[in-house]
Amino acid sequence: MRPFRFERAGSVSDVAQLIAETRTAQRPPVTAATQFIAGGTNLVDTMKLDVARPEVVVDLNGLGEADLHRIEATDTGIRFGALVRMAEAEQHEAVRSRYPVIAESLALAASPQIRNMASLAGNLLQRTRCEYFRETTWPCNKRDPGTGCSAIGGHDRQHAVLGTSPHCIATYPGDFAQALIALDAMVEIEGGQGLRKIPVAELHRLPGDTPHIETLLNAGDLITAISVPAGPWTARSHFLKVRDRTSYAFALASVAVALQLEGETVHEARIALGGVATVPWRATEAEAVLRGRTLDEQSAGMAAEAAFAGARTGRHNAFKLDLGRAAVVQALMETKRMRL
Repeated sequence: MRPFRFERAGSVSDVAQLIAETRTAQRPPVTAATQFIAGGTNLVDTMKLDVARPEVVVDLNGLGEADLHRIEATDTGIRFGALVRMAEAEQHEAVRSRYPVIAESLALAASPQIRNMASLAGNLLQRTRCEYFRETTWPCNKRDPGTGCSAIGGHDRQHAVLGTSPHCIATYPGDFAQALIALDAMVEIEGGQGLRKIPVAELHRLPGDTPHIETLLNAGDLITAISVPAGPWTARSHFLKVRDRTSYAFALASVAVALQLEGETVHEARIALGGVATVPWRATEAEAVLRGRTLDEQSAGMAAEAAFAGARTGRHNAFKLDLGRAAVVQALMETKRMRL
């Protein structure tokens, strides 16, 4: 690990001041000279690997704004402070009863020790687990722009089949984000542009020809909250994760589903995919197939086909098409059978 300066911030305004002091040294956000730490379960890991090389690390855990640390549930939705821990959100009564897809995505995301440490905002911003990104001897456009993508033509079993580009096929590794985009969640951001809100679905950028720019955040931007609107589909929601082992493994394919049914007819369907795409992936084509149809194995299969219609496979990951389609069908049918 390289030397760095460690600072503790007591308020959001302290963060802004620290950023202003180092702004002249800022690099693109993904390799910013100043980086934030909350749980540290991802940043410390990448620093040890020499992938992240911050000059200043700002500890956010002492931020005094109370709403950064609490969950507020109302009839209109639920709001998570950015520093709420994954385990706290997963165990919250309102989350489990009214937003089960969120609780399930968090429970399946990592070991209990990590869930006790990791913050919700940090989880959203975690970096890829692509082996070529994490091993610095391999060329990687996401880590070192312009050097190439070693995964293309390499061992790509874990890699994406949706949202890829000729410059990057790394999979987004998280689970929580898929649940959020299925429920039209928003993130609140404070930074140089003041306070702004954007949909979680717009937070992450497709790799295109600039895979090193992973989100819409600017250097110094701080996620302060995540808000999820209540809806008739939030209680009938479910998260399914398929992985190589049942404990502490990243998804080969995952599906977040939220349904509004009228009898057995789909009035509204929300489907998000993980483990198969470069960003948290909203399967809008699959949703469109289901609206107005009776939900059964046949219609679920049609939706699954639509979800992967634009997929592109590599040497070792073509199995993700069948696996992903099967996961969509299973998740839809399990969500239909939920007792509310």
